[in-house]
Amino acid sequence: MVSGHDHSFGQERKRPGERKTIIVIVLTAVTMVVEIVAGLVYGSMALLADGLHMASHAAALTISAAAYVYARRHASDRRYSFGTGKVNALAGFTGSVLLGLFAGFMAFESVGRIISPVDIVFDHALFVAVVGLAVNAISVVFLQGGHGHSKDEPNHDASDHDVHEDHNLRSAYFHVLADALTSVAAIVALLAGKYFGWVWLDPIMGIVGALLVGKWSLGLVRDTSAVLLDRQAPEPMVARVRSAIEPEARVVDLHIWSIGPGIYACVLAVEGPGDPASYAASIPEDLGIVHITVEVRARG
Repeated sequence: MVSGHDHSFGQERKRPGERKTIIVIVLTAVTMVVEIVAGLVYGSMALLADGLHMASHAAALTISAAAYVYARRHASDRRYSFGTGKVNALAGFTGSVLLGLFAGFMAFESVGRIISPVDIVFDHALFVAVVGLAVNAISVVFLQGGHGHSKDEPNHDASDHDVHEDHNLRSAYFHVLADALTSVAAIVALLAGKYFGWVWLDPIMGIVGALLVGKWSLGLVRDTSAVLLDRQAPEPMVARVRSAIEPEARVVDLHIWSIGPGIYACVLAVEGPGDPASYAASIPEDLGIVHITVEVRARG
């Protein structure tokens, strides 16, 4: 018995993260163009470098936006067995890999500057860091709420699924948060270098920032790869489904996996006197299980 025949599962709706990501892309792109042009006109490598750095994040954010649009437009495409929900996780995984590469580049450049220090134009660099921090602060506000961490407990409200399990939005959030982190670290280090002569603090802060960004990247890789590889749902969710069926029937096989942000599919095999529809109806609706397949086996 399979409950329901519509396999889009709401993926055709425009998600809040799509609008938020597009707004952040516009903010990032405008700042990027201004910094690159200013760097070329005024001969400031600091401005040019930060502009190119923002360009890399604009590219990553564009991937996130494209994923939202693709998932929405192809939600009813029959080539996707369970809709396009996993496009969200795929984009989040791609963003997390890019985030990891960015962390590696930060660490590499910082170590290089420890070995071979370079002259810093403090006033220009401080201006770039302050402007970058302002833009990223605004971006973080837009994306706030989309960086939910992985949970060990199932969700209890349908609206929470999108917020906490939108890996695509989490990826975008971490990208702008990484930018904000580097801006704050740069401001602290540049002020210390300008007024106290602690030039060495600039690359040290870069390494610290790289380690933190790397941690975010690994966490997002773990969560998105679990979705892409159909890992079993959290144990509390599995236990609630099992307890809803037993003791009226014996659960002999149970698989629950994510097919999109906050939505799950379930395959269940039971031994008992009931019919498939009754067992499917007994599963709590607040778990976000939108596709249920039930097999009833005769008692052995």
